[in-house]
Amino acid sequence: MAAPLTPHQIAVVKSTAPVLKDHAEAITTIFYANLLAANPGLNNIFSITSQTTGRQPRALAGAVLAYATYIDDLPKLAAAVELIAHKHASLQVSAPQYAVVGKFLMEAIGLVLGEAATPEIVEAWTAAYGVLADVFISREAQLYEVQKAHGWVGWRKFRVTRKVVETAGHITSFYLEPVDGVTPLPGFLPGQYVSVQVFVPELGFLQSRQYSLSEAPGAAEGRYYRVSVKREPGEVVDHPGMVSNLLHDKVEVGDEVELSHPQGEFWVDPKDESKKGVPAVLISAGVGATPMMAILRALAPERKEEVVVKRPVSWIQGARSSRMHPFADAVRDVSRDNEQVTANVFLTTVEDEDKEGVDYHFGKTRIDLEKLDADKHLFLGDKRAEYFVCGPELFMIQTRRALVAKGVDEERIRLEVFATGGVAEA
Repeated sequence: MAAPLTPHQIAVVKSTAPVLKDHAEAITTIFYANLLAANPGLNNIFSITSQTTGRQPRALAGAVLAYATYIDDLPKLAAAVELIAHKHASLQVSAPQYAVVGKFLMEAIGLVLGEAATPEIVEAWTAAYGVLADVFISREAQLYEVQKAHGWVGWRKFRVTRKVVETAGHITSFYLEPVDGVTPLPGFLPGQYVSVQVFVPELGFLQSRQYSLSEAPGAAEGRYYRVSVKREPGEVVDHPGMVSNLLHDKVEVGDEVELSHPQGEFWVDPKDESKKGVPAVLISAGVGATPMMAILRALAPERKEEVVVKRPVSWIQGARSSRMHPFADAVRDVSRDNEQVTANVFLTTVEDEDKEGVDYHFGKTRIDLEKLDADKHLFLGDKRAEYFVCGPELFMIQTRRALVAKGVDEERIRLEVFATGGVAEA
């Protein structure tokens, strides 16, 4: 355990944070390059896509600066720590790796700042990193204990038993059963994800990505997990989503992939009695519907004998077209068979064969909360209502702003973040 920071060390860190901010991306870029060159095995943990796009260095820079800002008020970072700890646990990050990361991070600071990195500054930041590392190590140890209690820690081989195209080659669902045959699988809370790990021949090493479990926990009765994967075009020209495209094009029924234990801090507990009667508003765009589908089906289970807390549910989904609308038939079935569920679909493109009220409710528009009924669809009059938002980062930011502008407390708005780092206001 790292020693508590002294008041002087805290003062040094806070006073030097602006200097590091000016050089943050240079420091983190050098850090990752040197770290991975000296420790090639860590390529199996870090996303090569996030390295290529620069997202990973930017995210680390933002995290370091946020930590420096709140170094004397760490509870304000609790939500960020929880998000990152769950992702680390899904990637099987180990305590000893924090020491390796710390060594290369301090070296990168020294290389970029040069003589400005005085012994006093390096000592203060080294101590601060140690305290932060302990926070993550402690929380992740708790998550690993939960995994251990479920009899599963580490990567586990799963076989693809079904591969179902959900939307015109855009999103595909993979049904995954454990190769070892040991079931039932550990349960999960709807909204959580698993990390899927595959070997990428072009790279020569493993890569992992997080995918929401897109079916309610009770649906499979512990026999399989389902993930629904969007074919990603990529953020950089000529660099399509490496893992998503490999899954779509190369992984077939009978093939094996590796999964880690379900994780994630974005979830709903369908049996939480304290939420009885509390509206759940599910707002998603595109493939953001995947965790929402699990939540929807958990709150309105297909098996009527499954006991859950009765809650009003509003499904609000945006898609480019009906052909690109994931789970459209399933959502229609749920809203038809469950009186507490309402559904509203926005399509930016409406085809001649699309039927209003069936294929969509609002056409030729992205999601626009102004078009929805304030009470029936958004439950703005109920100060208990909870809002779950998933989709592209800008969409989530804009949706949160719109809800806050309508009087919704930000604490009641939950965002699902898969990208490296968190979601920041732009």
